[in-house]
Amino acid sequence: MKVKYFSDTDTAHIEFTDKEVLETKEISENIYIDIDGKGNIVSMTIEHAKDSAGLWEFSYQEMSRQAV
Repeated sequence: MKVKYFSDTDTAHIEFTDKEVLETKEISENIYIDIDGKGNIVSMTIEHAKDSAGLWEFSYQEMSRQAV
């Protein structure tokens, strides 16, 4: 997974896989998902990311199997 943030447009792009995108769907006014040929999510784009997604507080934490 790759997370990219573009400060000039306040846009976040989260890439889950490198599969070919077949379709882009608008989920809400600022959120779009890209779908592959099997209906799986390839990536997600969040516009106005700091306000609409709380990107300013983004963190990553890997959980062990025991903690789940």
